[in-house]
Amino acid sequence: MYFKDVVRKLAISVTVAAALFTPFFANAAKAEYKWKMVTTWPKNFPGLGTGANDLAKLIGEMSDGRIQVKVYGAKELVGALEVFDAVSRGTAEMGHGAGYYWKGKVPAGQFFAAVPFGLTAQEMNSWIYSGGGLALWQEAYAPFGIIPMPGGNTGVQMGGWFNKEINSLADLKGLKMRIPGLGGEVLKRAGGTPVLLPGGEIFPALQSGAIDATEWVGPYNDMAFGLHKAAKFYYYPGWHEPGTTLEALINKKSFDKLPKDLQSIVLNATRVANANMLAEYTARNNAALERLIKEHKVDLRPYPTEVLEQLKSLSEQVVAEEAKKDPMSKKVYESYKTFREQAVDWHEISEQSYLNSRNPK
Repeated sequence: MYFKDVVRKLAISVTVAAALFTPFFANAAKAEYKWKMVTTWPKNFPGLGTGANDLAKLIGEMSDGRIQVKVYGAKELVGALEVFDAVSRGTAEMGHGAGYYWKGKVPAGQFFAAVPFGLTAQEMNSWIYSGGGLALWQEAYAPFGIIPMPGGNTGVQMGGWFNKEINSLADLKGLKMRIPGLGGEVLKRAGGTPVLLPGGEIFPALQSGAIDATEWVGPYNDMAFGLHKAAKFYYYPGWHEPGTTLEALINKKSFDKLPKDLQSIVLNATRVANANMLAEYTARNNAALERLIKEHKVDLRPYPTEVLEQLKSLSEQVVAEEAKKDPMSKKVYESYKTFREQAVDWHEISEQSYLNSRNPK
């Protein structure tokens, strides 16, 4: 009996010790990486800012806390348009923004954000993940020590907010409009003046008259900024941004320090966040649009067909010219253009044909 009692007490002691010390040893065994993510969006801004939060949360949960990512909104750590440089320098391990914001540094980057009359969200994801786009994107950013990944998509955006009617292309002449990237270059060709502003500066600029018009994203985000309080006419569709891809920027040196399993977690977390954001916009936009129309009496209008046709013609010229400005842009554009041609052919008998049958006129 004595021997059995000793064994029993010893077993209890071992169990208690294990319970007390297991958390300590488990935590000690975890390799913790505390990362910062800077963004071009206002802190916790619906869709965009919360999309960055979602990515940070996914990385933390999928790594079981081994990587902790703290998200900083625009101007909290760096300015909204300084995100690319901050990640490149290593000031932050990650960033969240859109490629057209730093086209002055990486002209090819804007092709991975949005091309006027280009790829939709579904087509962008297909090109990037399965059509060779991602390899080109990473090649373009490699000289800056950055690994880019899709980090969200807004879907087709709206055409913009105006305080005058747009009945012809002539109505765009002399217009100061907040519109980034290739879309801005098309506006310039049409006689307007594109202005690059981060999201948080749009409303005061429109309200004060510093700009005459603006595009932002769509009803869900536009209402959050209160753009309906500063402009009367709301035009669609967003010819300039048919499937805007946002990007998760990863500092390569920081990424290379991670073990292989955590590298995989970071990359795959971006894929989940990318899908989550598009789902959110698809779920939220129409309800917001209904509120804008019914509660705020917004004047919703389609761009005249003639205006869209002329903008499309100008877009083809501008995009082709922009692609010739540097070798990387040309390389990316050729891939993009080839993929777009086959995507259009397929979607004419699949997506477009189905949508036409669902809503026959």
